[in-house]
Amino acid sequence: MAKSTIRVVPLGGLGEIGKNMTVIEYGNEAIIIDTGIMFPANDMFGVDYIIPDFQYLLQRKDLKIHGIIYTHGHEDHIGAAGHVVDAFPKAPLYATPLTAGLLEVKLRESSAHSLSMKDINIKKFVAGDELEIGPFKIETFHVTHSIPHCVGFAIQTPHGLIVHTGDYKFDNNPVDGVKPDYAKIASFSNRGVVLLMADSTNADKPGWTQSESVIEPAFERVFAQAKGRILVATFASLISRVMQIARVAQKFNRKIAIAGYSMNRNVEMARELGILDVPDNLIIDLNKVNDYPAHKIVIMATGSQGEPAAVLARMSMGRHRTLDVEKGDTFVLSSHPIPGNEEMVSRNINRLIQRGAKVIYDPLEDVHVSGHGRREEMRLMMNLVKPKYFLPVHGELRHLYLHGELAIENGIPEENVFVAENGHVLEIDSYGAKLTERVPGGYVFVDGSGVGDIGRVVMRDREILARDGFLLVSLNVDRKSGKLIGRPEIISRGFIYLRESDDLLRQVSDVIEDTLQDMGRNSNGRRRDRLQENLGKMLYNETKRRPMVFTVVNEQ
Repeated sequence: MAKSTIRVVPLGGLGEIGKNMTVIEYGNEAIIIDTGIMFPANDMFGVDYIIPDFQYLLQRKDLKIHGIIYTHGHEDHIGAAGHVVDAFPKAPLYATPLTAGLLEVKLRESSAHSLSMKDINIKKFVAGDELEIGPFKIETFHVTHSIPHCVGFAIQTPHGLIVHTGDYKFDNNPVDGVKPDYAKIASFSNRGVVLLMADSTNADKPGWTQSESVIEPAFERVFAQAKGRILVATFASLISRVMQIARVAQKFNRKIAIAGYSMNRNVEMARELGILDVPDNLIIDLNKVNDYPAHKIVIMATGSQGEPAAVLARMSMGRHRTLDVEKGDTFVLSSHPIPGNEEMVSRNINRLIQRGAKVIYDPLEDVHVSGHGRREEMRLMMNLVKPKYFLPVHGELRHLYLHGELAIENGIPEENVFVAENGHVLEIDSYGAKLTERVPGGYVFVDGSGVGDIGRVVMRDREILARDGFLLVSLNVDRKSGKLIGRPEIISRGFIYLRESDDLLRQVSDVIEDTLQDMGRNSNGRRRDRLQENLGKMLYNETKRRPMVFTVVNEQ
């Protein structure tokens, strides 16, 4: 690389938890780090998930995407792979073995792209490998998280290294036994790190994150006390948790069944790769759980985030085709709710208890620990890397802000710390680093087979419909006189129960007649709009609610 401007373009993960995606540009050459999704908030009705807005890349016809590199295999880092691969089919994907396996499972099942698997080029590497992708030379280094095979990247540039940590914590007793590569991380400081991009998720939590190793003793206590079946809910990609449950299940002579299609596929893949080493006779088919006594069964399931279609939610409502909640069942939620999911998770817990189950979750037991470092680990990362400039990533705005404050407290000059949001472009050249233009970096909603075809206006309409419902009035009007013919037909959903609202219906009819009388013959095509306006005002005055009002005017 000649000495020229490097552009860092975050398209996701800054100002939110999820949909992580960052572009590193050098001239007309670029690489992408991660392509994640974000789960919808409670007010995003009907949305399945959210992907980054990468229209900027599609509009840059001069930009060549040389590859997509992945830090690890969680959904908030790989979930949008199908959409991005469809847009940039020639860009190879680079991932560690487990991440590559999770990508293959996802892309094989995804309807988000039209490519066959033989046309998707997934290149595997292991932590410590050096990658040459177009003009970019990238050093990979192992970090610990809550899933095996996690890496960070050190990207060589003419102005120094750009270090991207991925999601990390400093766990000295990880489930797979592979500790963080302290030596490699520390070595970067000797070569000059121009920019550190570091995980900010736990920037509001002091101290150190607990090791994953505390989870097994907690599960042993749960297993020792449980008299019936044990059902463990966690993320479908959390292979390390499956490892831990398998070890404890063996110790207590229980068989494991996997509930949930995505988790089943991921477990199969991890076993094929040798990453998940469990005996064949330990895992049984879900349909055979009733062949064993309840105290001999462990079921691992999806739905720890309250997802309505996942196993846990369907069981809590008695709608799972195979599994029912039984007296004596012990449910363990082995995850922390993602911000925004707390209400749905609590609802599931209450329903399960109502059906007679015992439910265990953190903080009742240490059945889950965060995969993200806390403030002292963030401080350690800065001290090891010694960056000139700092860009906090992977977190809501409050996390980024607190991480930025910590960097200043740790000795990085305030003018060298950039708290940015999606779309803010950071440029690095021989004069230093600065935030420049802002490109689109918002939400793209995926709803069924539709991608990006619903926006803020549609979401606002859905929110109004969910909150106040609608009223539909269909009427016939004499074309010449403008007078009402017959009685209007009134339909309501989610607003009032028509059979018990005679007074309000009479007022609706009165407003219709008064409006038509005031307008007379000369409506100028505004009858529908005026009716909706007058009906809306009357309904608010009477009910203090604002339903959507629709009128259908048939002129005869």
